Amino acid sequence: DPIPSDNPHNFQQSRGAQSAVAKGTKRVIRVAVDPVQYAMDMKNTLNYGSMNVVVRRHGRENSFKALLETARSLLAGTDSVHRVLPVWLQSILLGQGPATAANYTYPEMREYSTKTVGVPDPSAFLDYGDTFLDESHLRKSIVDSVDTEDSALITIDGREEEESASQNRRNYKIRSTHDDGKLVVEAISYTRMEHHTKGNPIRFTPKQVEAVRSGLSCGLTMVVGPPGTGKTDVAVQIIASLYHSFPTQRTVIITHSNAALNDIFEKVMARGDIEERYLLRLGSGERDLQTDSTHDFTKIGRVQYCFDRRSELLELVQQLSESLGLSGRAERGHDGSPSYTCESAAILYAKTIQPKIQAYLRKTAADAATISGSDRARLFPFLSYFSIGTNAELSREESEKHLDRIRMLFNELAEYRPLELLRSQRQRTEYFLIKQAKVVAMTSTHAAIARANLISLGFQYDNLVVEEAGQMTELDTFIPLLLQKGEADDVSDARSRLKRVCLLGDHNQLPPVIKNMSFARYSNMDQGLFARLIRLGVPRIELDKQGRTRPEIAELYNWRYENLGNLDHVSTSDRFRLANPGFARTFQFINVDNFQEKGETTPTAFFYQNVGEAEYAVALFQYMVLIGYPAQSISILTTYNGQKELISDIVEQRCGEGTPLAGVRPGAISTVDQYQGQQNDYVLLSLVRTESIGHLRDIRRLVVAVSRARYGLYVLGRHNLFASHHELQKVFSRFENEADSAASSHKLQLLLNETFPSERQVDDELPMSSDGAATVFEVDDVEHLGAIVHQMQDIVNATEA
Repeated sequence: DPIPSDNPHNFQQSRGAQSAVAKGTKRVIRVAVDPVQYAMDMKNTLNYGSMNVVVRRHGRENSFKALLETARSLLAGTDSVHRVLPVWLQSILLGQGPATAANYTYPEMREYSTKTVGVPDPSAFLDYGDTFLDESHLRKSIVDSVDTEDSALITIDGREEEESASQNRRNYKIRSTHDDGKLVVEAISYTRMEHHTKGNPIRFTPKQVEAVRSGLSCGLTMVVGPPGTGKTDVAVQIIASLYHSFPTQRTVIITHSNAALNDIFEKVMARGDIEERYLLRLGSGERDLQTDSTHDFTKIGRVQYCFDRRSELLELVQQLSESLGLSGRAERGHDGSPSYTCESAAILYAKTIQPKIQAYLRKTAADAATISGSDRARLFPFLSYFSIGTNAELSREESEKHLDRIRMLFNELAEYRPLELLRSQRQRTEYFLIKQAKVVAMTSTHAAIARANLISLGFQYDNLVVEEAGQMTELDTFIPLLLQKGEADDVSDARSRLKRVCLLGDHNQLPPVIKNMSFARYSNMDQGLFARLIRLGVPRIELDKQGRTRPEIAELYNWRYENLGNLDHVSTSDRFRLANPGFARTFQFINVDNFQEKGETTPTAFFYQNVGEAEYAVALFQYMVLIGYPAQSISILTTYNGQKELISDIVEQRCGEGTPLAGVRPGAISTVDQYQGQQNDYVLLSLVRTESIGHLRDIRRLVVAVSRARYGLYVLGRHNLFASHHELQKVFSRFENEADSAASSHKLQLLLNETFPSERQVDDELPMSSDGAATVFEVDDVEHLGAIVHQMQDIVNATEA
């Protein structure tokens, strides 16, 4: 680190401060030089009169630098901003005009839909794809979405009654109109093309279906997703439906963090119905993706995937050619590689394959009513290629499937032909980015870094899906809107290609993090675009069913939302009905007093630690692992970085080499802020502070903290401090309601004779002793819990010995 000089004109040393405070614009740096090296350099007559200084900036500061540079470039060219932003979005961003002006139901937006290519007409059928699992799901979603005084007429394939017979999974196109106050819904079903793919596995709620519908329509979609309500699943469904409904359009996915981006990208991949050659993940976080693909999702990885896929398809073309007698093994390369290229394969299709297909279709169409399966097989020109015997029967449906496979083979090869013609890797990666990729994912920071390059390449996109919008600053959300030029950016009547903007987030959880308190307090920079639009009254869809956590834990935060309920499975499924083995309660606030006469400490400024809570959290983690809980299903969270580092150090000691739990680590040790958007089965939460509540005063941080657990939440803190604070009363009153009695409500209550897994139900009576009393063991303090864990470890050591 550079050492500031003692020159009083350049630095002013504050009384008691450990570091100098810069004053003025001139900087003097004193550099410590190795004396031996200096002597050698002077002997070699090296000049120390001038030198280069390399300063390494913090990664977060480097990321923000890209945002600032992009903002500066935007301010220098406001005309291009005006052309790139859709007309229907500009007034909303400026806070002018009606708040509903960008909603798909607004009259001007409906008019925009009728005049814009690539946007369905409001009176046309809207393709929902595989949003609905079955016909009953569709009907229930529509019926539950209408008001009680309204009625709905639903016809599916012309039927008003639901089909009682089971049927294969189908996709649906839907048109909704109103007639004399009645909602008239017409649906047309069609067969899924991708039977071998997983597709959508989720039975969406009516609110989620409404969000999907809005996302498929033009305009601005705002989706508020409380914890566990599946807003990421909604985003994935919107992305997949856009891909299938508008195959020529490109969708850009933006998130604030790499973890959230990888999560949504992996879910898109898991569906299996978006072909790999159309997926691209930009940014360094790609290395953390967990997929089954043989290649990574960087630009280079995708190009390599395309070339490998090209080789596989050319081999099939070679086999097809040999089956028709057009070529033989002699034409292959010395290593057995196919002799065809994408260009020669296109010629083969145009000159030979397509005429054979047309001739076959003409012959079978003339006698479609009378032709038999054996006659159709005799006329079929590709029997040898598909290994069909001459005496076999061939139905019309089977022949169409075979012909479709051949057409898809040559169509896919045609997409790889430009990569075959381009010679440099750079040209190929740029071509893939601007021409072939249809779903492009990046973080908001990478969007700012790559914006200039994307515009210079002519990158264009039609749809923007922004996840974690509530955590982004205004600038973070604004820049992804401007990653392209207008369709005619050099003329005055330029039009934006952007047709849909979907913002998904939660303004009741953590806002953007602004380190400079002056900017946060006086410039309102901690209010993101998502929160600002909600305050302006822009229409939003608030998801209303959570499916992450137990209903009793959800009560800790559901009061922050309007009508937030629970999905059925969190009350009825076997996993949620099981109690937490070894614990008397599914959630509990545990009072932690001073440990060794110390509460919160600050070794350095703002580096808050609490040794007692850290030891308690690690001991509780050890206890859970020793009775059988999987370590990866437990996360230890805290509200300060100092406490996170302390807990990590204690875990290294308590679960280090030579201990019964050597190598065992929790699923995560993290701060609440860093853990937003993630969850685990069991969460141990340390609140740290004992003198004041600190930044937990922001109720949004507490909402995030108590909504991360699925089955068990155990909070460590100073009860008389947090429970008495007015702003936190609604949360801590629920902890009090869970308590059996005021006298013992703040001590950890265990069932020492239970192990994981257990068959005990949540509603079961606690085990009783011989005298009829509940066998609940209360832990007095951290030392008491440590003694219990130590005894359990001794038993493990004795058993292993």
